[in-house]
Amino acid sequence: MRIHKLIICAGAFVASAGSALATDGAYPSDPQSLATGRELAEIHCAACHAVGVEDESAEAGAPAFRNLSSRYPIESLEESLAEGIVTAHDDMPEIAFEPEDIDAFLGYLVSIQVK
Repeated sequence: MRIHKLIICAGAFVASAGSALATDGAYPSDPQSLATGRELAEIHCAACHAVGVEDESAEAGAPAFRNLSSRYPIESLEESLAEGIVTAHDDMPEIAFEPEDIDAFLGYLVSIQVK
């Protein structure tokens, strides 16, 4: 499997306008995949972002992941995650995800969106 270099920062996602969610089952929703997606978010993103359904972001201005669909269409992030996202700040870590980890991560994001 190819490893894709990613820079993940919810505040810097460059996506088209709108707030549609992938509700057609495009991303895994089984408990193991959701746990993997949450673990990836906790390991790579929780130092700055709220990655759960009720936590607060550790960094001011870092959007909570549960509210991303009000800012960006979640399904439009797949390509950006696979190709890498360039952020405007220096503190953003560079992360390598396997393709199935991208699906698990996006599945987790979809599962926690506030409606």
